[in-house]
Amino acid sequence: MLELKHISKHYNAGTVNESCIFRDFNLVVKDHQFVSVVGSNGSGKTTMLNIICGSIPLDGGSILIGGRDITPMPEYKRQRRIGRVYQNPAMGTCPSMTILENMSLADNKGKPFNLRRGTNRQRLDYYRESLSALGLGLEDKMDVKVGVLSGGQRQAMALLMSTMTPIEFLILDEHTAALDPKTAETIMALTDKVVKEKNLTTIMVTHNLRYAVEYGDRLLMMHQGQAIIDKDGDDKKGVWHRGYSGQIQ
Repeated sequence: MLELKHISKHYNAGTVNESCIFRDFNLVVKDHQFVSVVGSNGSGKTTMLNIICGSIPLDGGSILIGGRDITPMPEYKRQRRIGRVYQNPAMGTCPSMTILENMSLADNKGKPFNLRRGTNRQRLDYYRESLSALGLGLEDKMDVKVGVLSGGQRQAMALLMSTMTPIEFLILDEHTAALDPKTAETIMALTDKVVKEKNLTTIMVTHNLRYAVEYGDRLLMMHQGQAIIDKDGDDKKGVWHRGYSGQIQ
């Protein structure tokens, strides 16, 4: 279970540009929940993800995972328990390395570095099998550099790589926003498949209301650092039964 307790966060504190993103913000995400988060720009969606992942420090409050306070834990240590897929497909993969090298890198996340070869050819069949499940033909391009792949292919790889090692949470930071509509649908279907197969606790920030309603089992709408709507089950499905617009800007 993830708990955010009495979170406060300011930007540009003590200056004329000071802004308060969170003031005494609280959130509990139960194990194996898939939470979709929507809201206008500046509502605190991505800041919340960065706080959970340790990318930015807190001004006050605490973060607990499974009852353990991880607030002082640095970002690189949290990455052993948290997988993250970013909006930009380039951020989840290394473009100058081959598909095989990227897969090997993800496969060794959290393991100690030493003088062994970075690429484990003995895992090649496992990598091919994992890539084949994506249905994009990447299993036949193991020696191709990731930089020549399409955005959708790279995002699919980023999703797979972020969940290769055992993790407790999957963070999806508008991971379909940079893709064309058809590719975005493919990535969302893959996301749903991965989350269900691995039974992951997931938080997905999206501007697409249809995705927020159709995927996951809980929906949050953020506004000025607060969750002004928090629905699950049948209540979630009926949030935009009328007046659905498809996007929040």
